Amino acid sequence: MAIEDSKLSGSVERITYYNTENGYSVIRLKPDSRKMLPYSHSVQRDQLATVVGNLPELQPGEWVEMDGKWSRHTKHGWQFSAETCNQSRPASVQGIKRYLGSGLVRGVGPKMAERIVDLFGEDTLDIIDNDPDQLLRVLGMGKKRVKGIKKAWNEQRAIQEVMLFLQTHGVSTALAIKIYKEYGDGSLEIVQNTPYKMVNDIRGIGFKTADKIARQLGLAHDDPGRIEAGIAYTLNRMAGEGHVYVPQEELEPVSAEILTVPLESVKAVIDQLENSEMIKRETITYEETTVNSQQLTVREEEAVYLTGMYYSEIGVTQRVTKLVEHRFSRVRSGLTQGGVARMLQEITGQSGMQLAEKQMEAVLAALKNKVAIVTGGPGTGKTTSLRTLLDMLDRFGRSYRLASPTGRAAKRLTEATGRQGQTIHRLLDFQPGTGFGKNEYNPIDADMVIVDEASMLDLVLANNLLKAIGKDSHLLLVGDVDQLPSVGPGDVLRDLIASGVPAVVTLEVVFRQSAESLIIQNAHRINHGEMPITSQSARDFFIFVKDDPMQAADLLVDVIKTRIPQKFGLNPFDDVQVLAPMYNGHMGVTNLNAKIQAALNPPQRKPERRQGGRVFRVGDKVMQVVNNYDKGVFNGDIGRIVALDSVQQTLTLNVDGMPVLYEFLELDELVHAYAISVHKSQGSEYPCVIIPMTTQHYLMLQRNLLYTAVTRAKKICILIGTRKAIRIAIQNQKTRDRHTALDWRLTN
Repeated sequence: MAIEDSKLSGSVERITYYNTENGYSVIRLKPDSRKMLPYSHSVQRDQLATVVGNLPELQPGEWVEMDGKWSRHTKHGWQFSAETCNQSRPASVQGIKRYLGSGLVRGVGPKMAERIVDLFGEDTLDIIDNDPDQLLRVLGMGKKRVKGIKKAWNEQRAIQEVMLFLQTHGVSTALAIKIYKEYGDGSLEIVQNTPYKMVNDIRGIGFKTADKIARQLGLAHDDPGRIEAGIAYTLNRMAGEGHVYVPQEELEPVSAEILTVPLESVKAVIDQLENSEMIKRETITYEETTVNSQQLTVREEEAVYLTGMYYSEIGVTQRVTKLVEHRFSRVRSGLTQGGVARMLQEITGQSGMQLAEKQMEAVLAALKNKVAIVTGGPGTGKTTSLRTLLDMLDRFGRSYRLASPTGRAAKRLTEATGRQGQTIHRLLDFQPGTGFGKNEYNPIDADMVIVDEASMLDLVLANNLLKAIGKDSHLLLVGDVDQLPSVGPGDVLRDLIASGVPAVVTLEVVFRQSAESLIIQNAHRINHGEMPITSQSARDFFIFVKDDPMQAADLLVDVIKTRIPQKFGLNPFDDVQVLAPMYNGHMGVTNLNAKIQAALNPPQRKPERRQGGRVFRVGDKVMQVVNNYDKGVFNGDIGRIVALDSVQQTLTLNVDGMPVLYEFLELDELVHAYAISVHKSQGSEYPCVIIPMTTQHYLMLQRNLLYTAVTRAKKICILIGTRKAIRIAIQNQKTRDRHTALDWRLTN
């Protein structure tokens, strides 16, 4: 039974389900009038209606008007299938009270809403629109509070306008909020006049979304501006995958496919882009030797760079070369080979450490060479070598600075060495809006700069770091070249090693104490292409086999919630981290976060906020996903939500004991962190790591990814899934090569 052409309006009371991909929602609505319901004769006074359909992302308290039809579901009863949905404002006094008191406007809660509406009645919203200073007549309302309400009301109205426009173009509410946060009151003007600008400015808005808006606004399919935006989008997308440049023979067909235009149109615009300095092109020549014939062949590639990437690669090349070739050294000045050898013997004797030959070579290489690299897997003595080097520098009175690419890695560096480490951004005195304070004109005052976790160093950051290193100083990079490369473009550590320009020492011997750990044993086995081993008596490495992905996900939740706390006494929030190869699937980051949140932090009347298809709840474990220098939190920082104020529209996060305040408009900077991607874990360590391994993740099952995940575990590592998936990952050493020319430039 269905009732066609029906209308329904009222306030959103609860969002039961929301799909971020297509907007499909299940909501509970408080009807404006019981007469709107087909079952009104049996309705209790406060009964809610169930609404389903593809809707904008709504918040509790919002007022909506919908067209659609009623139908009676055999299991769920009466449901309203919405075909259109307009976010509107209520007309009745009770509706206005619910609307204002829902937390929709910062600074107004249920009690204050009641006072306001009791005074102004049905004119309330008009008064806030046109004469908000009248709010001063409300009991308990001061000038400061009125000013805050006026600001929040105008913000809300502006966001609603942006949302209304974008929803007609299929853009979600979450993205509308991001657009308003980026552009403020100029949002509509930018979206309507320069929609492609959003692709580079706003995370989550791709070319297709901006293109859809531009096309609906009348831009021609073959407009050069559209093709230019498509090529720039392709280059930026490839940069997001780690590539520094794109071969032109690859760029042209990919761009043409995205734009659905002829190849010739793309070629013509590429020439225009080069003339306007938006891109750079260069012919790169590779010499290759075939395995069978031993014949040397030459391969040429026309490389297309975004201009910033081109100059970053040139900059790293020139600065490494100049640093190596500059003969004077602040570290070596006044030191003799014999004096260095005696000091090394004295320090190791006093500490009781017996350095292996390669470790001593690593220490001496850092002292001798202007640019040096120390690489090696877990348990091979990188940290011991580094501590010995720092002791040597202290004894010789040489200054140094320690840094890592991320905050968590910098904290680990401080703990491991007993000296102060910091992020590279802090080392370079980065200031929002002005950039890096340390550069070639104001270099870092240190005899040696040491960067740990150097596999995470991307090309742009490496260039800015090298700008700030004086020509008399030394640079030491410490890292594991077999781990995943940087999230950003480039493969700096691997390229530097391949070039042969810096001095490189590879630590390969696993020390006896480390070799007793199955985590370290298996990390090296994986890196050598061998299956991990485990046993009945294993204490730190486990494999739980479960073929069905849904059952494996349930098992993973049970392991976190019950088994690990009972067997090892670890806290499931603070000590356990799930590292997943992919975001999608039953064992992907997205689904696991929802399941673990439901198990560890169910609602239980806790304050919460739904945004971007996610529910942020007090007690949740979340991660910062962009650098926010104003707040002092950075990409990869993990914390717990400790407070949520729906009236003031703020959320408070505890990050390493520091409270960080977010407005609801800033929640796009946070994601749940019960499960995170392996890439996001780089530079971090966790007491217990759980790694889901299923063939659903086939596309991402790679040796260096599994190796990186296992090496993040300090005490316990658990793999859950199938041995087949583990074997696929270990056998897949064909990690996708990144298009970079740094090693070629350095070699030539």
